[in-house]
Amino acid sequence: MKEIVIISGKGGTGKTSITASFAFLAKEDIVVADCDVDAADMHLLLQPDYEKSEDFHSGVLAEIDQDKCVKCGKCAEVCRFDAVTVIDEEYFIEQMECEGCGYCYHICPTDAILMKEQNVGKCYISNTRMNNKMVHARLNIGAENSGKLVAKVKNEAKKLAEKYQKEFVLVDGSPGIGCPVISSLSGADLVVFVTEPTISAFHDLRRVYELVDQFKIQTVCILNKSDLNENISNEIQDFLRTNKIGLLSSIPYDDSFTEAMIEGKTITEFNDDIKKLLEKSWKKIK
Repeated sequence: MKEIVIISGKGGTGKTSITASFAFLAKEDIVVADCDVDAADMHLLLQPDYEKSEDFHSGVLAEIDQDKCVKCGKCAEVCRFDAVTVIDEEYFIEQMECEGCGYCYHICPTDAILMKEQNVGKCYISNTRMNNKMVHARLNIGAENSGKLVAKVKNEAKKLAEKYQKEFVLVDGSPGIGCPVISSLSGADLVVFVTEPTISAFHDLRRVYELVDQFKIQTVCILNKSDLNENISNEIQDFLRTNKIGLLSSIPYDDSFTEAMIEGKTITEFNDDIKKLLEKSWKKIK
């Protein structure tokens, strides 16, 4: 079983549309993992059935037991995040300010502070309209630990791939270079960059390549909207050659990407010319 991770460095390059297209082309041969848990949207194209769901708990926050609190104020003195507030002479923890460090818990003389594990999201296992299994998740609004939730999604996807003897796990990673992306890259066999010929996309491609290079993972690239800016497109291709990153395909800008999304379809179901390009790309990836 091989793990293919598709990332972009920045949002809006067409990464998820292309990943969903590969899911459409591969059908039941793969397990799909949507690891963009902060802003998951692949379900809009794959239409999963949410067959199984599970709460995801991670991290702790402080809470004061008013019956035990003697109002000594030591918790407020030591909190570096100003999470302790006083209302009508009673001490409370502002949940949005608490970082869960536990300092107040250890300093409290009456054990009035509890450190409670947080339900920060949900993880799902689904069947998609493409007849493949999909593992995906949703992080609660304002919740943290997205890197851990990504690891959960990937581990569940690997288990399914082993159970059903699937050849590939196809991972849709987050944009950027932060913790969720690092978690997505862990254990990958191949990374596919999806970029576009804009200044910001080229800048972020270089950044994310530096990150992936630390993992020593084989990399290839799809240049989407390739005819938007010929000069930057040429610069990107020079960068790919210099760093020995294979160019899978150059896909011209086409309004049908947007039209397909509006109808809840992948571009491979909507445009035969782009479908042929992505079919060749998928064969190269395999």
